[in-house]
Amino acid sequence: MVKAERSHYVCEECGEASMRWLGRCPACGIFGTMREERKEVPRSGDAGPRAAPLRMGSVEAERPRLTVGIGELDRVLGGGAVPGSLVLLGGEPGIGKSTLLLQAASSLTGQGARVMLVSGEESAAQIGSRARRTGSINPDLYLLCETDIEAVVEAARELTPQVLVLDSIQAMRSPGLDSSPGGVNQLRECVSRMQSLAKETDAVAFLVGHVTKEGVLAGPRMVEHMVDCVLYFEGERFDSLRILRAVKNRFGSVSELGIFEMTDGGLAEVEDPSHHFLGAREEPVPGTAAVVVMEGRRSLVVEVQALVVPSRLPAPKRVSTGMDHRRLAIDVAVLERKARVRLADRDVYVGISGGLRVNEPALDLGVCMAIASSRQDRTLPPETVFLGEVSLTGEVQPISRLEERLKEAARLGFRSLALSDKASLRERPRELELVGVRDVSHALATFGIT
Repeated sequence: MVKAERSHYVCEECGEASMRWLGRCPACGIFGTMREERKEVPRSGDAGPRAAPLRMGSVEAERPRLTVGIGELDRVLGGGAVPGSLVLLGGEPGIGKSTLLLQAASSLTGQGARVMLVSGEESAAQIGSRARRTGSINPDLYLLCETDIEAVVEAARELTPQVLVLDSIQAMRSPGLDSSPGGVNQLRECVSRMQSLAKETDAVAFLVGHVTKEGVLAGPRMVEHMVDCVLYFEGERFDSLRILRAVKNRFGSVSELGIFEMTDGGLAEVEDPSHHFLGAREEPVPGTAAVVVMEGRRSLVVEVQALVVPSRLPAPKRVSTGMDHRRLAIDVAVLERKARVRLADRDVYVGISGGLRVNEPALDLGVCMAIASSRQDRTLPPETVFLGEVSLTGEVQPISRLEERLKEAARLGFRSLALSDKASLRERPRELELVGVRDVSHALATFGIT
């Protein structure tokens, strides 16, 4: 087939394309990132091989998922990995991405799966040292230290592994491109090669990806569109807790959460996350309230902590950790306007214990109660859980999946639960007393925070 070359310029940072060279990328605004790329395109009238349409009834059913053997990872993947899929795992340096996938590779090999681990950043000795430390030594696990994507594809075709782990995609390069590894062209080509390989061999491919200073995956957004599943590994480097989230999953839910703890022997699954997120103290203190939140199918009890202090600034601070700062601003406004809690001359700091990020509205009532408790310097009952969405009118609205939240609160020994008086329940644990509240002002009066 006769082909013609077409030249255009692509930004190495964001993937923006232009027919002519520009000193500054019009999309991301960074200077000096436009690089020329030549692409062969068929001439007009040329026709290549075309796929024939299939009847829906002749399409084969999806193959059973491949269970990794790490419960938290399987949960986030939707019950296991789908053969022929591409999974991209991103996270900050040192967060534990390589450790997680090494443990997953060892677990899969122990189940009889053929697994090949490709490393473009570490030597075989370094990987072996980590494997011994984490107890992931498996003599049947195949290891390849290579940065040439063509060599990786050739080795995978010869070995035909069921699972392929590539650490990392930014370290891979295609010899047919003259750009450096990690560039837009290299990333797109390497991911495309891995995608074709996964579909051809019906293997599960795990790709490790780096993140930028802004906390997003490095490279063009096109990479996230090409893969089937995008996972983020989060956590503070000086904290042992690690949280695995799915931001894209073609074969499962994106609301599931995996919780790990980094130990000397590698990553360990957290069996009872609620005990981890609850603050352990003997005596109640002002500014704390317990809330049950839902992360996928899992209910978690977390502690909301608030600190209200006098402000010397014309515009007092509203700082949140673990929740949306805009939601905090709304809760503060509702408290001041509807419950007459004076906060205009106070700085308000709110955080979720344990490093968890919560975005659901069921947190509102607990946040309002914790702020008012800190402002009035009065404690809330430690055996009470607060659940409810607070509207702009100050009313406490019912929330979803209430029965599951009640069971988790009862399991952890809570005795009462404050919720909207409009909430309806099919059943509730006998050991829990329900306290219905109409609005925020009513809730504060009920618990003596006035």
